[in-house]
Amino acid sequence: MNRTIKTFALAALLAAFTAGVQASAMPKGNAAKGKEASAACAACHGEDGNSKSGEFPKLAGQHADYLYNSLVQYKSKQRKNAIMGGFAATLSRQQMADLAAFYASQKGLDHKY
Repeated sequence: MNRTIKTFALAALLAAFTAGVQASAMPKGNAAKGKEASAACAACHGEDGNSKSGEFPKLAGQHADYLYNSLVQYKSKQRKNAIMGGFAATLSRQQMADLAAFYASQKGLDHKY
């Protein structure tokens, strides 16, 4: 394969990948709406995302994109958990982004790198 064809193929692949990433990008979340939507989450994860039990993850202070992508994966069944899958199945992408924004805005996880 000559260099021109390789360059074109690489550019086409990169364009396709970028289009896919942009199509699935996280919507801008609204923390106030996320707080309203978080009532069902509070039983396990705590009102502010600081679970009192080691059985359930603490969501407070976690990165919004991580929380959002986790919900997307529960909804698509890439992550398997009957309870979370059931909750996530009812959420829109915007609601997931709102929940992620709310929990990310809470004081919780201490990120020391």
